[in-house]
Amino acid sequence: MKRRLPKPQSLTRREFITRSTLAAGFLGLHSNGLEHILNPGRSNAVKKPNIILIVADDLGYGELGCQGNKEIPTPHIDSIARNGVRFTNGYVTAPLCSPSRAGLLTGRYQQRFGHEFNPGQTTDASTDFGLPLSETLLPARLKELGYKTGMVGKWHLGLKPEFLPTNRGFDEFFGFLGGAHSYVGNDVKGGTILRSSTPVSEKEYLTDAFAREAEAFIEKHHDEPFFLYLPFNAVHMPLQSIQKYLDRFGHIKDEKRKTFAAMSSAMDDAVGRVIERVRRHKLEENTLIVFISDNGGPTLTTTSGNLPLRGYKAQVLEGGIRLPFMMQWKGRLPAGKVFHQPVSSLDIHPTAIAAAGGTIKPEVNLDGVDLSPFMTGKNPDRPHETLCWRMGEKQAIRHGDWKLIKEQGEKEWSLYNLADDVGEANNLAAKLPEKVKELKSLYDAWEAQLQDPKWIRQDNRRTRARQAARQSQTETERQLENRFKRLDRNGDGKLSADEANSAPRFRGADLNGDGVITLEEAKKHILKK
Repeated sequence: MKRRLPKPQSLTRREFITRSTLAAGFLGLHSNGLEHILNPGRSNAVKKPNIILIVADDLGYGELGCQGNKEIPTPHIDSIARNGVRFTNGYVTAPLCSPSRAGLLTGRYQQRFGHEFNPGQTTDASTDFGLPLSETLLPARLKELGYKTGMVGKWHLGLKPEFLPTNRGFDEFFGFLGGAHSYVGNDVKGGTILRSSTPVSEKEYLTDAFAREAEAFIEKHHDEPFFLYLPFNAVHMPLQSIQKYLDRFGHIKDEKRKTFAAMSSAMDDAVGRVIERVRRHKLEENTLIVFISDNGGPTLTTTSGNLPLRGYKAQVLEGGIRLPFMMQWKGRLPAGKVFHQPVSSLDIHPTAIAAAGGTIKPEVNLDGVDLSPFMTGKNPDRPHETLCWRMGEKQAIRHGDWKLIKEQGEKEWSLYNLADDVGEANNLAAKLPEKVKELKSLYDAWEAQLQDPKWIRQDNRRTRARQAARQSQTETERQLENRFKRLDRNGDGKLSADEANSAPRFRGADLNGDGVITLEEAKKHILKK
């Protein structure tokens, strides 16, 4: 008699997965292995990608191998471009450190919340200085998505306790709070080196120390989603290196350039150490790596070059705001792609959130966009048709390939076509007044949305300049009084025409026409008081 087999049961997908999971336990399979069986090729889908944001300080457009520099090898930074996407029209939102970083970490034009200027040196910063607490930073959003967040390097976004990195979304912090720091030893001008909020004594060359701390953070959190923000202070002033790196550039005779090259090479080594640590844990295909500079190079002080662009750090000419910018995510982004459409540091925030699987509500009013569909070619349009800049009297707008700009002290706007004139050499404003009018109207509409600056730069350089001016004025006034007394031979406190004629600078000082010159008239005439 034949034995009848039981009729197969019909299982739902949920029941199948549940029973398969139990079976997997007996077979020694973990959930990632099961995900790989059910969805071949998607083993990383269950783990959010790690995100590493590396920021160079004052690195000019032309100072990397992938940007055409043949003098200073930067193989590790270049590898990000080789394995990912390099942007030839990559911009930041300001040509100076602090406002640029405010735009970077919020994804919003920093002028929307009054963070328009640098604060000055740490010891002189305005009491109002600090990225407003109304703004949510990238690490805070990623933390909500389950990320461990760490920062290693230069902060420059606030000095008071409420503005410190560990109160703005970072779980861990190692670095300094000010705008600059020595590379050897502690320097109180930039603030001491801190671990969280505790001062520490750092003996290692600072760029190497930042690499060490970044490696440690990755090692600690490699088995969970992490966000590492690594803003080097290299290659910002002061120009300082150690012999290890200087020895690589013995052929460079100019000492300033040699030191700059050594500092760049140290930063490249540090980036290499970070990438190698990611690679050691087999995380390259699940890690988005971004590299950017905070503003253009101050060529005259550090030799950091911006060619073929015109202008420097602190200017809204292309050399101050257009810089090296690249992204790598192996297996997700195309390798070796060069992207020529304008993009912005504003885009890093929404791109990272999208990569992490998060969404941002429209009412947050981000100015950046997720670059992923543009980098992969799914969206053939420009990420941005219009980008704008304002830092006091320095103003600019790029619309398409046209750029309208007015630097500080200039009365008239200049107009350039960047597609034909990347060096901003041929001002077309007089020839194309309608184009000037069109771009100025767009700029005015953007500017109408902005707040007034919450502070202006305060530093002892300006204080000393004002003091020197006052001292100079006082000394000039004292000399004038002494000269007046010597000319006033009869001591009546007035200079006759005969007495005044012996001193040409007093001629014309008889302001009321009574035939004599008083000391008060002399001061008004000569000192314009």
